[in-house]
Amino acid sequence: MWPGRKKPKKGGTLTVIAQPEPVILTAALSTSSPTGFFSGNVFDGLIEYDREFGLKPALAESWKLSEDGKQLQLNLRKGVKWHDGQPFNAADVKWTLENVWRKYHPRNQALFANVESVDTPDDHTVIINFSKPSLAVLSSLNSNGAQVLPRHLYEGTDILNNPYNNKPIGTGPFVFKEWSKGNHIVLERNPDYWDQGKPYLDKVIYRVIPDAGARTAAIEKGEVQYAFFSPVPARDAERLSKLPTIKVETKGYEWLSPWLFLDLNVEREPFKDEKVRQALYHAIDRDAYKRIVWFGFGKPAISPVASTLTEFHDPTVPTYPFDVAKAEQLLDEAGLKRGADGVRFRINLDYLPYGEEFRRSAEFLKQSFKRIGVEAEIRNQDTPTYTRRIYGDRDFDATIQWYAGFADPLVGVTREYNSAGIGKNIPFTNGPGYKNARVDEIITLAQGSGSQEERVKLFKEFQQQVQKDIPSLPLLELEFFTLHASDLNDTVTSVDQIYSSFKNAWYTDPSKR
Repeated sequence: MWPGRKKPKKGGTLTVIAQPEPVILTAALSTSSPTGFFSGNVFDGLIEYDREFGLKPALAESWKLSEDGKQLQLNLRKGVKWHDGQPFNAADVKWTLENVWRKYHPRNQALFANVESVDTPDDHTVIINFSKPSLAVLSSLNSNGAQVLPRHLYEGTDILNNPYNNKPIGTGPFVFKEWSKGNHIVLERNPDYWDQGKPYLDKVIYRVIPDAGARTAAIEKGEVQYAFFSPVPARDAERLSKLPTIKVETKGYEWLSPWLFLDLNVEREPFKDEKVRQALYHAIDRDAYKRIVWFGFGKPAISPVASTLTEFHDPTVPTYPFDVAKAEQLLDEAGLKRGADGVRFRINLDYLPYGEEFRRSAEFLKQSFKRIGVEAEIRNQDTPTYTRRIYGDRDFDATIQWYAGFADPLVGVTREYNSAGIGKNIPFTNGPGYKNARVDEIITLAQGSGSQEERVKLFKEFQQQVQKDIPSLPLLELEFFTLHASDLNDTVTSVDQIYSSFKNAWYTDPSKR
């Protein structure tokens, strides 16, 4: 306890908005934001972050990465139990790495691609041996990046269809109790949690509220005390922030380095033609897009590597400023002349169904493309249908999407361009169907480089190439906001708070909650 800090009080129920509703409750198998936000309360990470990207012990009490970057030793915490009472141990970590992270996790397939072997000399020691240096591995060992599953409940099962994916058993501060689909998810305090005295809250209830107006009303009335990932239209957030009972918070998202983009299916005409992709990029006024759709929350993007990742970001990439005349010229050169009705070609435009701003993004782009003779028909669907359409069936022309880039491009950015991820129905991987041998080679070299200087150089070449080819059009570096009750304390204690847990949160007067 530091000077001036009030002692946390125990008790109370926290009601949270879950929008959209998760499709699955286990982040080891899905990198979607609704799953990640929920799952961090049931599962611990091997490490935690502080507010400055520093690493703190969690399930691993200590760790050591060898000087050559080819061996990582994790010394696990003793006495930790899964929520069903079984002991957590090194065998769980080894099994999850070999059978889940490397096979099904979109980011970890790259991060752990060079693992040669995993040794467990005792129940509390894990030694990961890499064939090549793996400097990025420590950037993603939190509960979202490297979620460990209970081997005793998964081994020998159909992992993707295991029932515990939706009634999870973790080691975290809260225990799963109920999921009434379309209504709510209920968690209760873990009385045997290893972080003594925590959590302070008795219960967390996630309410599914699809309508944006209803979400705003629930927050304003105090029926909900926490809502994440810009849960209401930005214009409503501005009004709510003036109320004494509500706070707006933009911290806790730093680990994400999120960028929003338009994926073009380069396996289809007319997007096989680079000039057509360039034309669409020139047709988009990204400054107006930020102002009109996102109410200033964000920054126009020029690269998939956000400018907040100052070590890796390359500001010299090819750029495509708003220029309608240039867009028209490029389409003429591509042989796509206007017809008698003024239309050059028609496309379907899908968008990630994560809220009003994504729908309004589709409307903004529809109008942008109409100016250059491209007619876009907007399609709306639920999240399971959307992910299957884009990443499984690949039945789309263009889609609006966002990914988290995370603290290292290898963790979050390269999955968008790595050809190994095409068409495998693994959500949030290579949507465009982009294939470039040199880009694949750069990713492989960055995975195995033992020199950070070399990795920075490789990722700058990577940005130059993908921004020349532009299978995906970076539109905005996102700035998300959270709304929470003003009497809810310690809501942000880490740079990855949005994917962490509520174990530190507490009410000023729990008796009122």
